[in-house]
Amino acid sequence: MTEKHISVLLNESISSLNLNENSVIVDATLGYGGHSSCILDRIKKGYLFAFDQDSEAIRHSTDRLKKIGANFTIIHSNFVNMKEELDKLGVHEVDGVLFDLGVSSPQLDDGERGFSYHVNARLDMRMNQEQKLSAYNVVNEYSKEKLATIFREYGEDKFANNIAKKICEYRVNKPIETTLELVEVIKSAVPMKFRIDKHPARQIFQAIRIEVNHELDVIEPALEQALSLIKVGGRVAVITFHSLEDRIVKNTFKEHCAIDERVKGLPNIPDEYLPDFKLVVSKAIVPSQEELEHNPRARSSKLRVIERVK
Repeated sequence: MTEKHISVLLNESISSLNLNENSVIVDATLGYGGHSSCILDRIKKGYLFAFDQDSEAIRHSTDRLKKIGANFTIIHSNFVNMKEELDKLGVHEVDGVLFDLGVSSPQLDDGERGFSYHVNARLDMRMNQEQKLSAYNVVNEYSKEKLATIFREYGEDKFANNIAKKICEYRVNKPIETTLELVEVIKSAVPMKFRIDKHPARQIFQAIRIEVNHELDVIEPALEQALSLIKVGGRVAVITFHSLEDRIVKNTFKEHCAIDERVKGLPNIPDEYLPDFKLVVSKAIVPSQEELEHNPRARSSKLRVIERVK
């Protein structure tokens, strides 16, 4: 299963961190260790702290990283707890932080996890398998209005209201228990002509996954923590996979790179009014055509990078 995982924007994200052998780096989203392996290989005298809430990913990545070095610590926690967890370890500043906000291929492909609309499994979608809320709870217990809001805001689906209505009508007779059962309900709510170009369940499954794992809620506070930890010259790099994530990252970075409105436009701006950060690239970095040919799941990914300058 894990052999199928291909890290997205791997070379671009690793090079953007400006690593040297002494770098202290945080991989906020360890996953199956693709990015972390490359980082650890380049920081022989440095240290890697990696976060993940998925026990299976941690087990796999621990074995993978041990083959490279021992200078790492894996923290079983959501990255929104980054500063708190690093404080416990006496770590108050780092040289770089990497976020890869996508769901890993093994999570999607593991039939038991319930992330995929192609594989039949019990509705689950929990990244942290110890939490109580699952996709089953969302689909079977949320009101029609709440479902429609989630589908509209997190899935940006034009048929949000109709799909929510169909789900509620169906579950009157029995709970919706599996992924493919939910797919059939979604299909029944979407006109045939809209099923041709893309799978009708894709955006709905994305919306449910975001709700189950509170994915959007944790991005901004985690970014703020990462920026507070970065040394001068250090960087934060973030890979996103849909517009909702990217918008949060873009706006947060923009805010930290903005010149104080009181002096904006002056010919000589005092240093104390200049921002503490700068964008490393003005536009997001996207995958090359070569990467897209090898890994179609990279198609919607974007990389944004920010650097502390003072």
